[in-house]
Amino acid sequence: MSEYQEYLDLYVLPWAINIAMALAVFIVGRFVARQLVKLIEKGLSRSKMDQILIDFITSIISTIFLLLVVVASLDQLGVNTTSLIALLGAAGLAVGLALKDSLQNFAAGVMLVIFRPFKDGDYVKIAGTEGIVEKVSIFTTVLRSVDNKELIVPNGEIYHGVIVNYSKRPTRRVDMVFGISYGDDLLKAKRILTEIMEEDERVLKSPELTIAVGALADSSVNFVVRPWVRSSDYWPVLWDTTEKVKLRFDAEGITIPFPQMEVHLQREPAAQA
Repeated sequence: MSEYQEYLDLYVLPWAINIAMALAVFIVGRFVARQLVKLIEKGLSRSKMDQILIDFITSIISTIFLLLVVVASLDQLGVNTTSLIALLGAAGLAVGLALKDSLQNFAAGVMLVIFRPFKDGDYVKIAGTEGIVEKVSIFTTVLRSVDNKELIVPNGEIYHGVIVNYSKRPTRRVDMVFGISYGDDLLKAKRILTEIMEEDERVLKSPELTIAVGALADSSVNFVVRPWVRSSDYWPVLWDTTEKVKLRFDAEGITIPFPQMEVHLQREPAAQA
């Protein structure tokens, strides 16, 4: 009986206490970790941070807290947690090297969500691709092309390249070039262009409209026409103005030249016998 009691006192009871303490640490730690994650999530939500980034940050924090709780529980059982931590670090390094490109896209996605160079609905040019932003996720950005194709661009290529956001500013300048023949009335053509621009209500008064002779080209005198419009009116103004200029020039007898090539043939004198 004494041997049995000694066995209980030396082995069973200490292990039972350690297991009970480990379970208590795990249960209490999980509860505290969940409460902390909820508080962090509320704080991030109040900062008006993107929900994608909030979900990802809270998931990472939750995983870290869970690992800490597991390590603390194992330490309570007497497990050598130093070796375990070293093993986890080595495994994390191996996974990081294997997923280098994915981690690069992840880091770029976080930066895009934080600094927000564009948002959903913006028309952008990124990584050599143009389209309307539909979704910005952690690893990729989804665009919709003007002909309704879905374009998926890795975030790493976006963040390390030039980002052109056509929708960021409320106004844009429409750059157009119209050529007339050298024999046409230059002042008359300029007056027609001015009338077309002044009749269009979409053209803004400020900044001021620019109409000027931009170049004396090989076969034409080129006018630069640069009105300022709202960003949403850019394409309609460009297309409508091009059509109006062609119709008005035709009606007013202004010639729009096109590339031509003159070939001069010279007959050689007949060879003498």
